Amino acid sequence: MERTTCLVVGGGPAGIVLGLLLARAGVEVTVLEKHGDFLRDFRGDTVHPTTLDLLDELGLGEEFAKLPARRLDSILLPVGGSLQTLASLKNLPGKHKYIAMVPQWDLLDLLARAADREPTFRLRMNTEATGLIFAEGRVAGVKYRTADGGTGAIEAALTVACDGRGSVLRASAGLRSRRWATPMDVWWFRLPRTGIDPAGSIPIVTARRAAIMLDRGDYWQCATLIAKGSDAAARRGPVGAITREMAAAAPWLTDRVDTLRDWDEVKLLDVQLDRLERWYTDGLLCLGDAAHAMSPAGGVGINLAVQDAVAAARILAAPLLSGRVGVAELARVQRRRWFPTVVTQNIQRLLHVAVIRPALSGQVDLTRADNAPWPIRVLRRIPVVRSVPPFLIARGVLPEHAPDFARRTN
Repeated sequence: MERTTCLVVGGGPAGIVLGLLLARAGVEVTVLEKHGDFLRDFRGDTVHPTTLDLLDELGLGEEFAKLPARRLDSILLPVGGSLQTLASLKNLPGKHKYIAMVPQWDLLDLLARAADREPTFRLRMNTEATGLIFAEGRVAGVKYRTADGGTGAIEAALTVACDGRGSVLRASAGLRSRRWATPMDVWWFRLPRTGIDPAGSIPIVTARRAAIMLDRGDYWQCATLIAKGSDAAARRGPVGAITREMAAAAPWLTDRVDTLRDWDEVKLLDVQLDRLERWYTDGLLCLGDAAHAMSPAGGVGINLAVQDAVAAARILAAPLLSGRVGVAELARVQRRRWFPTVVTQNIQRLLHVAVIRPALSGQVDLTRADNAPWPIRVLRRIPVVRSVPPFLIARGVLPEHAPDFARRTN
């Protein structure tokens, strides 16, 4: 039986950040990632100012600055046939007054390289956790399967589930969650990008559909909202209808309306919004989407997960080094992160009800300035209110900072 002090399951942003921070504290930590690399195309790319601040504190700011990135300093919305600035990030407090759009695999590679420099860190790729192991009534580690069919188990003083909204570990532990209905799912797909296209993050809005196009250099990563549960029926129609609708709102896409040829090129994201009542049991802690699945509204999921990891590392490093991690310490992590999670999810629920559901059902036409949902009308008409969304999206509630043991200079 293999053994480690802290076993982190899931090599996403929360898992890698937690592993890096704990390793810098001297904790023996092993991270399991079921894939052989980080190249998952349809993942979020938004790196918010709180995460940029964290990278600076970890001494990784200069290395991050070398990655291919686009800076988003305004929230734009197509209204009445033109792009209007709904809110600006340029007046945010702090050094970073923008959101960096960076492919998530580049960010994860950077963090993993930094963690690999720590002698107590180990990253195991192609290793999938298949369930928990228990000893004396507490979680004592996980069973795993490798890509070549091998199986085994790893014991740990603490297991941390960072394996996303479909977490195998939280299901194995029987932790109960509360779930809220969502009005939409998301289609992900690619479109070619030419040298004369706009750059950065481009919103595309038609009468009953909203899409976002993320600049990947030689192609666009596109996401478009669809009504919840409508995927199967929509796939009985022509796949080209997606691009034709987008080109109607963005004529510069006209030469690519026939790019999508098969529905297999369109991936479905089942949007979920839920939250565990209790994020832990003896020997197990859930973080990020494993504890609270977030809607893509606002693009805050990655950064909220990173904040969870920072708080967990600060609270748990000393107990892990001393060999005494009980439910009291795990409860402290949940208490620390409960308020920002609840506030963020309540804002997302408001956006679902007041903006996204009316738009997808045709009750409002997002392309018309006189028929926008009421939250957008309020933001456009009351200047003082416009400062609230940028702060909540970019900085969030109760931002975390790197603990002293993890800080480095560039």
